[in-house]
Amino acid sequence: MTLLLGCIADDYTGASDLASMLSSCGLRTVQTIGVPQLGLELPEMDAVVVALKSRSIAAPRAVELSLEAERWLRGRGAGHIVFKICSTFDSTDAGNIGPVLDALREQAGGGIVAVNPAFIETGRTVYQGHLFVNGVPLHESPLKDHPLNPMHDSNLVRVLGRQSASPVGLVPLAVIEQGPDAIRAALQALASDGDGSAILDAVAPRHLLAIGEAALAGPVSAGASGIGYGLARAIVAREKLSGRPAAAMASSDGARDTHAAILAGSCSAATLRQIDVAERRMPCLKLDVDALLDGPAEAAHALDWARQRLERGPVLIVSSTPPEAVRALQARHGGAEAGHAVEQALAGLAEGLLAAGVGHLIVAGGETSGAVVDRLGLQALLIGPEIAPGVPVLQAVGAPKPGLRLALKSGNFGGDDFFLEALARLRDPDAAG
Repeated sequence: MTLLLGCIADDYTGASDLASMLSSCGLRTVQTIGVPQLGLELPEMDAVVVALKSRSIAAPRAVELSLEAERWLRGRGAGHIVFKICSTFDSTDAGNIGPVLDALREQAGGGIVAVNPAFIETGRTVYQGHLFVNGVPLHESPLKDHPLNPMHDSNLVRVLGRQSASPVGLVPLAVIEQGPDAIRAALQALASDGDGSAILDAVAPRHLLAIGEAALAGPVSAGASGIGYGLARAIVAREKLSGRPAAAMASSDGARDTHAAILAGSCSAATLRQIDVAERRMPCLKLDVDALLDGPAEAAHALDWARQRLERGPVLIVSSTPPEAVRALQARHGGAEAGHAVEQALAGLAEGLLAAGVGHLIVAGGETSGAVVDRLGLQALLIGPEIAPGVPVLQAVGAPKPGLRLALKSGNFGGDDFFLEALARLRDPDAAG
């Protein structure tokens, strides 16, 4: 396998988001869960997205995992590595975006890293180095209340500068509008001034195309799926690829009738709206999170509840609560400890649901998705058609249940009807979106 593009993602839903984008642009793409183990057989691919759970762990460990992934990807011929981060730049002043970028840059021999988290389809834009979410500055958006990585500064030059060992520059929109050559010249000038990375503005798809072409000249870049769009389009043009369709989903007997379940661990405003819509159409169990943290009885009750209803249709189990309830829970149980315990409880539920016959599983929330995928022991995911921007149909490779299909959703992604749309696409991936 000789890769045209290597990708390292700091969470599993972000990895699926990027893999879907690359696939839709014409690159044959697979997502692996962690660095592939010896013996894992992958089809011939143009791009591999190595999915890590490194967004909210200790920075030294995030660096260690990312460098391990970098070595694997470079060993398969990848000349360019993109570090996939959240389109809302989820991180704290301790990292992990800056430390990982510093390490990847050093491993590549220096230079400057182009950084752009814009994802136009989902309303993420960057102007004068400031990140906007649907036209609202990041620090005024619902992300200011993120339970793990609350974002209180929209100026990404400042945010990344507080995390990085080297200065951070800016390539403003006026330069981006001039195209790839002007962007490369601006990056080189910043590198000559000692900057190790630079935030690049982007407010339209054409900006992402220019950024991707410019960034491909260097060994490392970073951003959301928007920069993946630009990189993929540049690679397809450079290699004169004819374009390749999304992976075909393996047929599965009774796929339309298999049991389906939704697990929601995200507390984002988008997921809370999606829960409100879905619970009008299917049974919904809202977990008592305090009881969930007190012992196994609440999770056991939830699994029994689901088993009694799966024959009649999909079920929805949620731990999601509004931000003020999350803060109260963290005050009672401790922030990180409570979050980890809830994620593990939902992962245990996912394992029990598969044993109960669930073959279509939807998970909302990046950390929850990571816990579920790890508990199920999945090694790789084939990328199918897109359900919503950034969320594809996935089919597990090496799953305990043959033909297992999933949707792993970042908390803020998808419209209000997302859960209903995802159930339909998992039943029939080839149906029109």
